[in-house]
Amino acid sequence: MPHHYSRAQKAHQESHDGVRLQKVLAQAGFGSRRKCEVMITDGRVEVDGELVTELGVRVDPQHQEIRVDGSRIHLSNKHITLALNKPRKVLSTMDDPKGRWTLRDIVGDRYERIFHMGRLDYDTEGLILMTDDGELAQHVMHPKYEIEKTYIATVEGHIGGGVCHRLVRTGVQLDDGWIKLDQCSIITQNRERSVLKVVLHSGRNRIVRRIFGSIGFPVTRLIRTQIGPISLGELKSGSYRILSTHEVNSLHKAVGL
Repeated sequence: MPHHYSRAQKAHQESHDGVRLQKVLAQAGFGSRRKCEVMITDGRVEVDGELVTELGVRVDPQHQEIRVDGSRIHLSNKHITLALNKPRKVLSTMDDPKGRWTLRDIVGDRYERIFHMGRLDYDTEGLILMTDDGELAQHVMHPKYEIEKTYIATVEGHIGGGVCHRLVRTGVQLDDGWIKLDQCSIITQNRERSVLKVVLHSGRNRIVRRIFGSIGFPVTRLIRTQIGPISLGELKSGSYRILSTHEVNSLHKAVGL
């Protein structure tokens, strides 16, 4: 169990050195300073492994470990992480010798050493995360951390609820093994087509298209709307935005950093 901040450490931190803890939390995206003060007094914040419950403590966020509800906050500005809404007919790469549109045509050359975390196939739209943080990218893409990905899939034909249930419960066998969905729900449908919300962990190539194609429901449109805690939201096709510190922190937490 975490223990209360020691008097000696507290006396040191309440000197004029450092930044007030509630200001650091606010800068990290946890809300207003007043809200962050409540988080402190509610016993949700630790500094260097010790619980802080009183206001007035000053910290050095570059050299001290600060955690909220057990998860470390990250304030470093040395890395950049983007959310990009990839249109169809854009390659999930930074360069193409054939001159086709790539992610670089969207983000330009403004960010040095930035690269994409995972891919979407040529005809699939939606969320791609990009970063210059190698450690974060490794965790997001590694199967070990099983980060969830959410898609909106339009398929040919009228798909029944029983099919969705079977894809979650037992899955299907593809040429590279069995695969199950984490969630599958019908958004809307008619005789000609069905629109589904699909959630799964797998990062296998063209996995959503292959799953539904294998059972006779070819995918005609596919949009990735979420990766872990990061949502596409209202981001327009062909544009991107910089993730907030709070979003980056949530992504770190989702992949065990």
